[in-house]
Amino acid sequence: MTILDVGSELKVFPDCRPCQLFFSLSAHHHLFKKNANDMPSREIINIQAGQAGNQVGEAFWQMLLAEHGIDHSGAYHGTDPLQLQRAGVYFDEVTGGPSGTETRFVPRSVQVDLEAGVCNKLRGGVLGTLFRPDTYLTANSGAGNNWAKGYYTEGAELVDSILDIVRRQAEACDALQGFQILHSLGGGTGAGLGSLMLSKLREEFPDRMIATFSILPSPKVSETVVEPYNAMLSVHQLVDNGDLTICIDNEALYDICTRTMKVKNPAFEDLNGLIARVMCGVSTSLRFPGQLNGDLRKLGMNLIPFPRLHFLMPSYAPFYDPKAKHFEKNNVAELTKALFDRKNLLVACDPRFGRYLTAATIFRGDISSREAEVAVHDLQKKSSLHFVEWIPDNVSVSLVRVPPVGQTQSATALSNSTAIQELFKRTLDSFSVMYKRRAFLHWYTGEGMDVMEFSEAESNIQDLM
Repeated sequence: MTILDVGSELKVFPDCRPCQLFFSLSAHHHLFKKNANDMPSREIINIQAGQAGNQVGEAFWQMLLAEHGIDHSGAYHGTDPLQLQRAGVYFDEVTGGPSGTETRFVPRSVQVDLEAGVCNKLRGGVLGTLFRPDTYLTANSGAGNNWAKGYYTEGAELVDSILDIVRRQAEACDALQGFQILHSLGGGTGAGLGSLMLSKLREEFPDRMIATFSILPSPKVSETVVEPYNAMLSVHQLVDNGDLTICIDNEALYDICTRTMKVKNPAFEDLNGLIARVMCGVSTSLRFPGQLNGDLRKLGMNLIPFPRLHFLMPSYAPFYDPKAKHFEKNNVAELTKALFDRKNLLVACDPRFGRYLTAATIFRGDISSREAEVAVHDLQKKSSLHFVEWIPDNVSVSLVRVPPVGQTQSATALSNSTAIQELFKRTLDSFSVMYKRRAFLHWYTGEGMDVMEFSEAESNIQDLM
């Protein structure tokens, strides 16, 4: 007699030969089939460093919560089963609470800063109870806009405890897809400590994808004087250690806010909301089932022809004035055209002055695959001069049925274009002017940096261009 545990009940099969047993079991095969919802999500660990990283992170998590129907305390209030099916990409499911049976969703995220101010604001804000208390890591001294402090002195003391937490979060994952790092390249913590974490993660998880959302110094608006130094030293690290670097800059965001969305005086909340839209767009196909899926690895595979050229320009459509919402008509062709239009780019460079090597488009909403592919193909045919001819089909398409909250359709694109060198050239020029006179260098050498590193960074960026 054979007793087997089938699903939730014990089945007794009288003495039978193995082939009979196989047929009796196959009659119960529906009990063995794994529930589709139990499919392990491919998890992403989010790391936000510095003031910019944490503020962008806050906007990103708020948008993510809205898309998955989760409230600010981590409890689920949504109506659509799709919202929870793959919520595991960014959230850990925890049961507990006062009654012991409540299910909460806790972000898989680490908040890092070398001064406690921003993290304390996050703790005391609306999302304060959402994150796990041990994932906030702060020092007290601050990096003072100094890359060397973030990379060598202050940051180096903190980096081991950061890696411990990341390790703990990675061990709890079923199939870790990779990491996303949010930071700015102009300051000290995001740039210095961000670069340090990048190289440590690369050592520890060599086979996982590392995507960074990096806020670059903008051409006209400069927050700090030593921005070019910090940015150059960071890009020098990003070239070697990152897999995907999505470049964003404040000026392009200001332009979108004032020109297209008609916000008179945009605050950082407005700008961060735009970045959050793109971030949610990029990870959509991991979080919701779609007809044509894409994930970080597929994006990397399709977007990066040469390992050093992984600096991408993000764009999003539709951006419109909230008051004119009812007059917006968005068909797929218009969305596609808008994605490759300079006005919708989140980085201040002009794609007309370069050529697209590759691009990835992600459409959300009720869009048929035929429509999307035809629209993309037409665009490539019309502006064939702007695409290199030695990569024949260089725009990949992903489709996801679930639109963003409050919209019916939207699209996100990441494009790898040679026009991005305009951005590095701008920063390199201001770097070279200062470095020729050795201005401000004593702050960096005082933290134990070698002057040679500056020259290395300079020549590395020149090679990149």
